[in-house]
Amino acid sequence: MKNLINIGLVLLCVSATAQTQLPIPDTLAGPNYTLNMHKDSVQFFAGNISHTYAFNQYKYLGPTLIFSKGANANITVNNQIGDTTTVHWHGIHLPAKWDGGPHTPIMPSASWNPTFTVMDNAATYWYHPHLHMKTAEQAIKGAAGLIIVRDPIEAALTLPRKYGIDDFPLVIQCQQYDSSNQAMPLGMQDSTILVNGARANYGYTVYANCPAQIVRMRILNASGERSFNFGFTANKQFKIIASDGGLLNAPVSTTRLRLAPGERSEILLDLNGMNGQTIYLMSYASELPMGIQGGPTMPMPSGPPMDSPLNGVDFNIMQINVVPQTASPVTTIPSTLTNNTPYPIGSANITRTIRFTADSMMVMDGPFYFNDSTFNMMRIDYEIPINNVEIWKLVNETMVAHPFHIHDVQFYLFDRNGSIPPPEEQGRKDVVLVPQGDSVMFITKFEDFADTIVPFMYHCHILMHEDDGMMGQFIVKSNLTSVNELNLNNASINVYPNPAHDKLNVFINSEGNYEPFDLLVFDALGKIVHKENLIQSNSQINTSGWSKGIYFIEVSQNNKSIHSKLIVE
Repeated sequence: MKNLINIGLVLLCVSATAQTQLPIPDTLAGPNYTLNMHKDSVQFFAGNISHTYAFNQYKYLGPTLIFSKGANANITVNNQIGDTTTVHWHGIHLPAKWDGGPHTPIMPSASWNPTFTVMDNAATYWYHPHLHMKTAEQAIKGAAGLIIVRDPIEAALTLPRKYGIDDFPLVIQCQQYDSSNQAMPLGMQDSTILVNGARANYGYTVYANCPAQIVRMRILNASGERSFNFGFTANKQFKIIASDGGLLNAPVSTTRLRLAPGERSEILLDLNGMNGQTIYLMSYASELPMGIQGGPTMPMPSGPPMDSPLNGVDFNIMQINVVPQTASPVTTIPSTLTNNTPYPIGSANITRTIRFTADSMMVMDGPFYFNDSTFNMMRIDYEIPINNVEIWKLVNETMVAHPFHIHDVQFYLFDRNGSIPPPEEQGRKDVVLVPQGDSVMFITKFEDFADTIVPFMYHCHILMHEDDGMMGQFIVKSNLTSVNELNLNNASINVYPNPAHDKLNVFINSEGNYEPFDLLVFDALGKIVHKENLIQSNSQINTSGWSKGIYFIEVSQNNKSIHSKLIVE
């Protein structure tokens, strides 16, 4: 193992360390949430400011949303960044039209109002943009935040949950900035560590004051491409209690936690009797194998370099100062947590195989594909009957590791290279890292939500790979129909046929609603191709001159709107 080095001193000859206390994002509790995505800037470096995106009062990142299982969530997203965007609720099980994928864009200066019932288990989730070809650009500039779901099972356990006191949110990123101090979407030479938006290396230290008791850390790897191999100084042991989608059956004792981009984990750290001591949260990157971004640099015959100074090196991420106990401290760790029951393997209706491929085995920087096909907004890769139980087998035939993320569902991993996965991977997950040459298998059930128009996505969560086309999409179907019925202000709006050829019909059944409606149709780039003020009647739109492709329909009245996708063939 390589020795721990102070990268900031080596690179910048910094003689003094600037210390920043860990920023703790404010929380927003429901049922009503407002998120204003806006432009801002941060002085991350000397010289030029770094242009950022953020939510609400923040200059970078956004508030932590608190959901309760079984409660309703009514979210208003206001797009103030001057560009089209989306907001995806990563890991949350909800209807496709509210999932926030690339098929539900929020136009500049527009608002989006997803409403749904929270069905997820207690865990740590997150939100971020998901516009095709711009996900990396927008997410790494700061448009992201955490979601904490609470439920009765987790609430009955003796666990730390005093937010920011013994229960710490940690959004950890590694970014690359250019000579003008602007974030770079490719990021293959990423070397600036941020913890909750605060710089944490190159002569900067982020510290947290943690009480001498059991503390909880909710860790999200929100990097564009780097995997972390988390641990603590002196190989201090800790307990993993939750993965992406909820509690594990029992705490897992370990000294290492590998998280790829998009993955989350909750851990418990026992600081009893350590008042006055200092330890560090670290990444033991020297232990990562070559091929996992963040491990030792792999030689590249061509393309941009992958020679970040953090690759294959152990480094500090956050300083932990142990301070006196709080009132009513949690000092013990439960021996059991919940009872996850994976779907029986024999209950699967189908096994699907997804191969991770590239143009050749020598490709290191992409593009990468699923089953040799790049993403196509017009192509539905899978039509999945609702309530199907399915096994997905992921086979990585490339030279680099890929974190695979699927929308809509949580899955149970049951096979990694022919062996049972380690205990920390046996809970509910929505992201799994598949190293080069490996294969994994998971089982899941597609239930509750069907939509013949708006698909769910699956993709690599290395953002530049996703933007470059390593993504697919599926619909969950109950019965297919060419009529799309929407509801707004006690009126039903039928849009048909869909797909359209030379004409599109819009029919409004007012049900006592006699005010006019505004109808807008946008193309995939956000350009308005049709605008009309509708009175309660039929309207027929001539689409014969439109290019083939995907369009988006917005029907609005009194500051409320509904959206749908239209395909023109």
